[in-house]
Amino acid sequence: MNSAANPEGTPAAASSLQALLPALRRWPDVEAANLYAADACDRLILDTCAAAAGPSDRWPDAIAVIGDHYGALALGALALGSTSVRVHTDSLTARRAIEANLARLMPERAGHLEFCTLEQVAQGASSILLALPRGLDVLGEQAAAAAAVADPGAKLFAGGRIKHMSRSMNEVLAEHFTRVDVSLARQKSRVLTASTPRAEQPASSFPATATHQVRGTSFTLHAGAGTFGAARLDPGTRLLLANLPDLSGHATLVDLACGNGAIGICAALENPQLRVDASDHSASAVASTLAAAQRNNLDGRLTAVQDDALGRLPDASATLVTLNPPFHIGNTVTADIAFKLIDDAARVLAPGGTLLCVFNSHLRYRSELARRVGPTEQLARDRTFTVTASTRAH
Repeated sequence: MNSAANPEGTPAAASSLQALLPALRRWPDVEAANLYAADACDRLILDTCAAAAGPSDRWPDAIAVIGDHYGALALGALALGSTSVRVHTDSLTARRAIEANLARLMPERAGHLEFCTLEQVAQGASSILLALPRGLDVLGEQAAAAAAVADPGAKLFAGGRIKHMSRSMNEVLAEHFTRVDVSLARQKSRVLTASTPRAEQPASSFPATATHQVRGTSFTLHAGAGTFGAARLDPGTRLLLANLPDLSGHATLVDLACGNGAIGICAALENPQLRVDASDHSASAVASTLAAAQRNNLDGRLTAVQDDALGRLPDASATLVTLNPPFHIGNTVTADIAFKLIDDAARVLAPGGTLLCVFNSHLRYRSELARRVGPTEQLARDRTFTVTASTRAH
């Protein structure tokens, strides 16, 4: 597929984009700082959208962007001539990276970019740029939300690295759009172009609802596809809940990386004196935790907010933190995010406070927990997961 080198009709737009993309940075992401925040896939999405407009048409004035990581798509659209860019990104870290790149590189265009919910981002849009997510359920949720409110003639340009793509992605998009075209490969990337939202959209299975029981305590989860585990109870969380120690001496539980809220909700139901202060970098996770709290009549005892680790909390302010840390960022398996969360838990714990953690046993985090937090004991272990309690050193 030939790229549209000059979608606006002058060399300025193309040269502006060429200068912008290498200058984007990943901060405040924990990934390696020397990696570019824009890749071949981002450029292919932008080029495919430009080519679809035709050689005589301008780059679209208004663009919707879903899943941008660091601003390559959103700021790229501004550089190419868009005057209105609406963005939905589930990750708080991604949003802050986009904001930081916009303030540093295009401060004069700050008023042209707006962050929106997934349900609002594609309202009336004729062009939608989407960075393909890891999961088919998430893609289905995103495609459904876009197709439901976009212009009747809208096109969605969904790009990804070939090694992470499958034919099932085409099928998911085809459920919501009448036509799906596949680009030629370029630099190990492809773009799926989904055209014309279907007049009748299929029923969605999200948000999902499921009821679980641990140690005689029954609770209901209610979660979107973008939440880790959705409404399921993952085995690591189940093992932690089955081995919770006596929490009667604590007034507040800080549920770090709360996901669907299972840990905080189950602990609060078992311990009537306990209030839960939950947080996650994911907007979907926060919404799911709040929805589950309401389902379990805990909305008066549980709060949940988006946060980068525990940035909102002061040092030595908590006696109890729970954590089931993620071990990947996107498609990259890494311990960096887990260590960042553990370090911030250590900062927030008061001397003598406890961090309850569950992790994949093969990752061998116990020594790191002891080094970063304090004395660490094993509470439980099965073939896959280990549960530990770390006491904050004085």
